[in-house]
Amino acid sequence: MNKTRRAAALAALCVPLMLPSFAVASSLEEAYTPVYSPQLTVETVRGKITIDGDLGDSGWSGAARANNFAEHQPGDQTRPPVDTEALITYDADNLYVAFICHDDPSAVRASFCQRDGSLFADDNICLLIDTYGDAAWAYELNVNPYGIQADALWSKLGGEDGSYDLIWESAGKITDSGYQIEMAVPFSSLRFPDQQKQVWKMDFWRNHPRDVRGQYSWAAYDRDEPCWPCQWGTVTGIENVKPGRGIEIIPTFVGYQSGMLTDSNDPSTFDNDDPDGEFSINGKYAVSSDVTAELTYNPDFSQVEADAAQVDVNTNFALFYSERRPFFQEGSDLFKTIFDAVYTRSVNDPDFAAKVTARKDRTSVAYMVAHDENSPIILPGEESSEILLAGKSTSNILRARRTFGENSNAGILLTDRRFEGGGSGTLLSADGAVYLSQQYRIEWQAIGTYTAEPEDSVLTFDEDDPSFHNSTFDDGRYTSGFNGESFWGNAYYFGANRETRNSYIDLGYLERSPTYRSANGFQPMNNQRSVQFYSQYVFRFDDGLFQRIIPTMTILQKWNFAGETKKRSIDFGLEPSLRLAQTSMHLRYARNLERWAGIDFENVWILHACLHSYPGQRFAFGGSINYSHLVAQSEDPPIMGKETYLSAWFDIKPIDRLYIENWYTYVKGDALDEDRRLYEGYIARTRWSLQLTRALAVRLVGQYDDFRKSYDLDPLVTYQISPFSVFYIGSTYDYSTFNDLGEDGLSRETHLASRQFFMKLQYLFQI
Repeated sequence: MNKTRRAAALAALCVPLMLPSFAVASSLEEAYTPVYSPQLTVETVRGKITIDGDLGDSGWSGAARANNFAEHQPGDQTRPPVDTEALITYDADNLYVAFICHDDPSAVRASFCQRDGSLFADDNICLLIDTYGDAAWAYELNVNPYGIQADALWSKLGGEDGSYDLIWESAGKITDSGYQIEMAVPFSSLRFPDQQKQVWKMDFWRNHPRDVRGQYSWAAYDRDEPCWPCQWGTVTGIENVKPGRGIEIIPTFVGYQSGMLTDSNDPSTFDNDDPDGEFSINGKYAVSSDVTAELTYNPDFSQVEADAAQVDVNTNFALFYSERRPFFQEGSDLFKTIFDAVYTRSVNDPDFAAKVTARKDRTSVAYMVAHDENSPIILPGEESSEILLAGKSTSNILRARRTFGENSNAGILLTDRRFEGGGSGTLLSADGAVYLSQQYRIEWQAIGTYTAEPEDSVLTFDEDDPSFHNSTFDDGRYTSGFNGESFWGNAYYFGANRETRNSYIDLGYLERSPTYRSANGFQPMNNQRSVQFYSQYVFRFDDGLFQRIIPTMTILQKWNFAGETKKRSIDFGLEPSLRLAQTSMHLRYARNLERWAGIDFENVWILHACLHSYPGQRFAFGGSINYSHLVAQSEDPPIMGKETYLSAWFDIKPIDRLYIENWYTYVKGDALDEDRRLYEGYIARTRWSLQLTRALAVRLVGQYDDFRKSYDLDPLVTYQISPFSVFYIGSTYDYSTFNDLGEDGLSRETHLASRQFFMKLQYLFQI
């Protein structure tokens, strides 16, 4: 967990893209001095600026200039192989930023794709803005040489949230000397202090993908300083501007017509519903510069693309799916904690929801309420979890956090869910992170929960498998079936870590009691105590094939509240990165002792290898292979098995406007001590995206799930004016293979199991 945040904070923050090596030899020979914590004073615009990629407008004549960029990846604050310059100015409505990126124009990589599309292989620039200057959260705005946008919200605990969207303008142009970018960011799209003079932390990045991914920035970075935004430059001079105020209204109409096969033995029983439609409306009001209220009625939380299928053949636990719905963007950084105590997809099908976020000085508060028509419940256990649907519920979530010092914070979280049929779940949490020095940090979270079960045994009873309903937990004190019981639970985490330019060490303790449940969170496992030690060291090389090599080691001890050892493991890893086609690898060997269903398994191990490579802007590929001796959890009782897991992906861009993504996963499991196949199957998925204009796109997704013998085909046409003004028209086709008993005996036939036509019209009105 800490390792992931650390990697995201320094290496993957503006992860989209980078550029080639092209510079005058004489300039490389000049003395170079990187600038740490640079400062820049900007002035109001002196003329007109039109966002078209042409920097000849008079408004740029008096813009402040940021130059002397430093290479911090792979070099350590060295002179980049190409020159970059950023210009910045403003007026009463917009912040204007331009980038001049020198390069060989024939080597510039760019895709003409949909907003927030796959820009990873492209050159791009990134504007980073921390308007409050407290390193708690920040905006990331990326633009490629064609002016295509990608934006994200970075937060200390959550890293990058790529689902976050802003309204802003951008344009790009490839020139004889490289490419250049123009941006206009409305102050109405940003949140910042309501004061006359603004002091913002900002940085300008350039991503330069060639044989290695070069990353260059205006601010130089000390690799011994783990705080990323703390090292950005300081921009002053912005005065008498107002942050987001006013009203935003987004009405949405969704029309659809569905059909479903009612009898798998008779394809003629495909039943088509009558066409139908729904209207929803979302409103946002900026009460002040620091307070935003949002209300939605009958919200359209539909997705125009199905979630990618996941392999779940040898796991007894619920699967996590990332959030894509726009209502949850405002304040999303605040709801992230060490434990996933808020999982917004637990709000499944609301008929209304409301949210308020407030940021004042160094204090941030968020509150959300939602009434759900069909509420999911995750029932965690020691070795499995169950997901139930419990009807209507009302959820209230309150979060407050305050930053202090240079990079420390503390917060509280309260969640409460009340089910209309009876029952509730309440959670109260306190968490924080404190930097004891530049390299040493401690972080913690303490949670208390109170669960009152619904008194409805029908929800948990399955005639075909009554074992769960009749099982008990917490030393037999409570039954798993819903019979109105109530109980308290708790969860704790405490960790300490040390981070320097080349090393990272983390030691953490975690526990979840047998009665811990998070009604609005994602927690599929409890009855667990664990101690984990993680360490890594980075070897960097100035030349040669290897850019860097990172050996890692993880030691884990896990036991339950009865004192039984559940897992002991030691895990060795090696992560080489090459100076060849942006190629990176990961090698891993782990050996475990595990206990399942009262049985000890000692010969548990895994060998893993994976590779990612981006040879050019037209093609990228990667894959992984695992071979392991592991516990077959789904067997009753569990047995030792051996598993082969293969995955591969490759992306093709035949032309700048067409992007083809392909994924394939294959899994095979056998009993270790007997000739018996436990499971075998694969999932194949492809996604074709054709960008006709900057607004108009055509997309086709196809997927085959061999485990479920099902096909999915999802065509879609999109016309997108902005992230919030969009028109969709498309359909979904789901085919399943059934065992049909005919005159000739058992045969397998594939039928259309369900189908839906849909259209969606949504438009943002700003008042």
